[in-house]
Amino acid sequence: MELTAASSLYNIRDFGAMNDGKTLNTSAISNAIDTCSAQGGGTVYVPSGTFLTGAIILKSNINLYLDAGATLMFSNEVTEYPVVESRWEGVKRQVYASCVYAENAENVSVTGRGTLDGNGQFWWDLYWREKNDYPRPKLVSFDGCKHVLISGVKMVNSPSWTVNPICCEDVTIDSISIMNPADSPNTDGIDPESCQNIRISNCHIDVGDDCIAIKAGTEDTAERVPCENITITNCTMIHGHGGVVFGSEMSGDIRNVTVSNCVFEGTDRGIRFKSRRGRGGIIEDVRVTNIVMKGVICPFIANLYYYWGPRGNDKYVWDKNPYPITEETPAFRRIHFSNITAREVSAAAGFLYGLAERYVEDITFDRVSVHMADDAEPGLPAMMAELEPMKQRGFFCSNVRDIVFNQVTISNHEGPAFIVENGEDIEITGCRAKHARTSDPLVVFKNAVVSK
Repeated sequence: MELTAASSLYNIRDFGAMNDGKTLNTSAISNAIDTCSAQGGGTVYVPSGTFLTGAIILKSNINLYLDAGATLMFSNEVTEYPVVESRWEGVKRQVYASCVYAENAENVSVTGRGTLDGNGQFWWDLYWREKNDYPRPKLVSFDGCKHVLISGVKMVNSPSWTVNPICCEDVTIDSISIMNPADSPNTDGIDPESCQNIRISNCHIDVGDDCIAIKAGTEDTAERVPCENITITNCTMIHGHGGVVFGSEMSGDIRNVTVSNCVFEGTDRGIRFKSRRGRGGIIEDVRVTNIVMKGVICPFIANLYYYWGPRGNDKYVWDKNPYPITEETPAFRRIHFSNITAREVSAAAGFLYGLAERYVEDITFDRVSVHMADDAEPGLPAMMAELEPMKQRGFFCSNVRDIVFNQVTISNHEGPAFIVENGEDIEITGCRAKHARTSDPLVVFKNAVVSK
């Protein structure tokens, strides 16, 4: 095919790419992208077959399109991944470029019905042996980009996080499938980080860490940028450590998020909010509705004593005594759950634990049903110091304010359906315990003020 100025489709085979799964095609694909960019943009086309490649660096106005039957297999040659400056776990530093990467680009997309295979086992082995010179590549990461579309493709075996837009605006992620082994390290599904105007829909995610995690940098992030205006809908999430997770990197604030019409199965935890002293930031204005969960340890978690990561074992993090409120004090507020069913839950129906000096506040649970598993094993509902494993417990709430439980049913549980300690303005209406395993009261208050 002879390319002209009017051409908008650039087949990588025309630039020498071979679909034998053995020939390294990094240069051929790069040449296709450069030619496409020089002509003002268009589609870089990957036909059927398996193409071995290193990192693919996209540019503005380029759509990387993978046809049905096409696979981009990413190389296990470390030299095929240039070192770039981007975020890793919320902090700007030098990292290996993602398998598909773009920086400060506009109108960039990855679409089609083909497959991105990150060849992750190579990178996971390096990680376990602590042999990485720089943090592992992500599978797809766009940094500082505008008008991003990721649609249709299947993604497997990501070296680390699978899809990670960073400081991007106007991002649509639709109808993708992500599959990473359940024991693969830190292979989150979709992690929007310090982004604005994000739409995630119709995706299937089965991974070795959080399925979707919303992030906004840590206390070590120089520029605090919020993650805001996010919709997540019509997704199925399997395995992983959490269905939809907020934080713990939240120093730039997370706000204006809706999660609807999703199914979680075996995701360890369901909807999970996590942070700690030192991070600062606010998570606020979140609505979660029409969710079905099955086989989770705990459906609802809001934990402000999360201890994982750098300095997580410092006394400042785990101490349950009150500290002065500063800009380093995080906050969770205005979070609302409705029309949610959870079955085969093992540890607890819910776990809310605010800071002694700053309570979790303005949380509602409306028309929620949680049934505990018959064969439940003890588990930790949240990752915090001095927390004992729980089994078949109800809601446990500590350091909370303005909490409403309306038409919430807890079934097949041990102990009270609701325990509230150090609480203010607690309202429980129309709630029930069904088939309780013990004869405890429905509600137990400890140092709590109940709304009239």
